[in-house]
Amino acid sequence: MIIVNDVEISEPAILAEMQYHKAESQRDAMIKASESLIIAELVKARAAELGIVIKDDASEAQALEQLLAVDVPMPEASEADCLRYYEANLDKFQSTPLLAVRHILLAADPEDDDARIKAADQAIVLLAKLNADMGQFDALAAEFSSCPSAKLGGNLGQITKGQTVPEFERQLFNLSLGLAKRPIESRYGLHLVLVEHRVDGRQLPFDVVQTRIADYLNEKVRRKSIAQYVETLISQAKIEGFDFSVSDSPLMQ
Repeated sequence: MIIVNDVEISEPAILAEMQYHKAESQRDAMIKASESLIIAELVKARAAELGIVIKDDASEAQALEQLLAVDVPMPEASEADCLRYYEANLDKFQSTPLLAVRHILLAADPEDDDARIKAADQAIVLLAKLNADMGQFDALAAEFSSCPSAKLGGNLGQITKGQTVPEFERQLFNLSLGLAKRPIESRYGLHLVLVEHRVDGRQLPFDVVQTRIADYLNEKVRRKSIAQYVETLISQAKIEGFDFSVSDSPLMQ
């Protein structure tokens, strides 16, 4: 049983609340449920203190939002704040590079060592042929590639970031024009890659990303303000039967 400012939160109430909190163990679910019910009670009590009427069917989040609107001023990022963030993080505000790529996929399961060795040996032979005559790419793709693009001479079209699997993308976007000197490994096998065209990303102007930056900074401040507000409610309350130090909730960090 938990008591919050003389208000009892019963064990049945906690058990009923647990269904809404996914966790790795029953104990963790019980902790999260208890925390949720305690915060809900603190919000309800503070709202009553301020004369704020919260509907009976309002969720915990809705009640907290209603209370925050009255009790917590939320500062908004100024243009100067946004500009400082922009100038300190220029690399985050660039258009994605664009590559025109062809490849030959030598399929090999990552868990199959023999298949990987065979694919690596085959890659050496095919790279030697391509270095001797790049005009063979279409024919070699059609004969050896396990990708549907084999029918198109290995052509993957134009690729931007986020379109391929991460382990392939990380290496792909570091390549220069031309045939990659060594295969790129992925979960699918080994890829012989030819970069036919590359358009590097460009710096996006501040006025294009200002709104995005403001939204990010405002949300960051908002999350911090909410956490601090909830911590204040907890610190000012008399809570028996629960210790918030056992919680891993982001609000408690």
